Amino acid sequence: MKKPRIAAIDIGTNSIRCIIAEASNDGKFKILDDEKATVRLGERLAITGIISDEASGRALDAIQRFHQLITGLNVEAVEAVATSAVRTASNGKELIAKLSGELGHDIRIISGVEEAELTASSALSNFDMYGKRYAMLDIGGGSVEIVTAYGNHVEEVYSIDLGAVVMTDSFLKSDPISESELRKLRRHIRESLKRTFSSRKISIDSFIGSGGTLTALGCMAMQMRKDNYVSIHGSEVLHAEVVHLLAMLIHRDLKGRRTIPGLNQDRADIIVAGVVVIDEVMRFFNANRVLINERGIREGLLIKSMKKLGLTAGSSTPPTWRDSIKEFAVSCHVDEQHARHVAGIALSIYDALELPFGLEKPEKKLLEAAAILHDCGYFISYGSHHKHSYHLIRHSELFGFSPRERELIAQIARYHRKSIPKRKHEAFQNLKGKDQVTVARMGGILRLADGLDRRRNGLIREVSCLFGGTTITINLTATEDVSVEIFGANAKKDLFERAFGSSVVFAIS
Repeated sequence: MKKPRIAAIDIGTNSIRCIIAEASNDGKFKILDDEKATVRLGERLAITGIISDEASGRALDAIQRFHQLITGLNVEAVEAVATSAVRTASNGKELIAKLSGELGHDIRIISGVEEAELTASSALSNFDMYGKRYAMLDIGGGSVEIVTAYGNHVEEVYSIDLGAVVMTDSFLKSDPISESELRKLRRHIRESLKRTFSSRKISIDSFIGSGGTLTALGCMAMQMRKDNYVSIHGSEVLHAEVVHLLAMLIHRDLKGRRTIPGLNQDRADIIVAGVVVIDEVMRFFNANRVLINERGIREGLLIKSMKKLGLTAGSSTPPTWRDSIKEFAVSCHVDEQHARHVAGIALSIYDALELPFGLEKPEKKLLEAAAILHDCGYFISYGSHHKHSYHLIRHSELFGFSPRERELIAQIARYHRKSIPKRKHEAFQNLKGKDQVTVARMGGILRLADGLDRRRNGLIREVSCLFGGTTITINLTATEDVSVEIFGANAKKDLFERAFGSSVVFAIS
């Protein structure tokens, strides 16, 4: 059956974004195109109260191009909304009437509350926050949306006029920016937050952040750390990193900011105001980290459109990381019985080593995921399937995992066979020292566990470990002769022995 194509268009204060996707009956969608036009509808809006003719012209050009896109790609349903700048401008409705005519679809001017709800819809679809108190933060050009939540339940929704374009126009005139301007900006943000949250003070550990300012922050933080991950979606930025990046931004003029790695040149003139907002919001809520959501309002619009078309899955239960791993394994036609048996052996070995070697709980989650997916590279071919597994996992969109965690899972799976990490393995060498240890240890366990299911028939029933000096004896309980499995494990114990500094012997009990 032909899958319907849907489009979401977000007309913001700084830019207009158009995302086109192909939808499935199970509530999933595949992105076909994602376009952005920086039109600056909010340019001088805080001063004049109107959207300028120049900005209106840029918007019309963008919408004409998007009309051609959605027509050419045979899009069936369009959700198009306009946010802060159009809400605020005295000529906003007039402009939207023209844009709707050019697009051939109605464009709705939405409230700050609905904007926040769309942001929340995207965040809840992308992050596993079960049992956690947190907030969602979307920073646009004109407004900031904050949604407080616990687990999968939204509590309160707020919209505040603290967008990056409006704050820049209202407070930051000099280049480089002066201390007095920054003080006035910070004072205004603090007073706005106090007015909005006057009834109660909320303490939150984490934010899920979306919008151009947040994605720019994530890109700059990744470059600053010299990380080399596929995307920033799901990555973590600590408040200390926000403070460090802000200090660097403040001390550069516009030309200097345009050279900062990870920062798009089109955003260099408004990035300081945006990051000051992030800093003040995190201080106000005593938050220590922000998780980057690359999607935000546009994905919320896609979800809304799919609901209208009756394409969403029936269950309201939020997904888990294990659901995501299983779904990806199925899509790659992984041998589920073998994968689960290897995972069981690997986790038993992990449990035995956890206390003696000081293994950390998050590593167990990575090991389980890598064990289930270690053979997904067969989907491409048997030859070098360990390398294919690495690339497939690295470029996947696994729910509940950060870019760093996806990279580690991919590398753990990559070393389940053939060579162990070497100096010429660039991806491994690019990891930080602690992460190299994690890959070597978890990869060593997985490599051993895979050898212990050499014939893929689950003969090993139980695994336990005994420690004697620098020797680890792995006791195996089996239903029949497992000499082939022991041979396979002995051939693959090299990485384990190097990572744990111990020799391995096998015994049958």
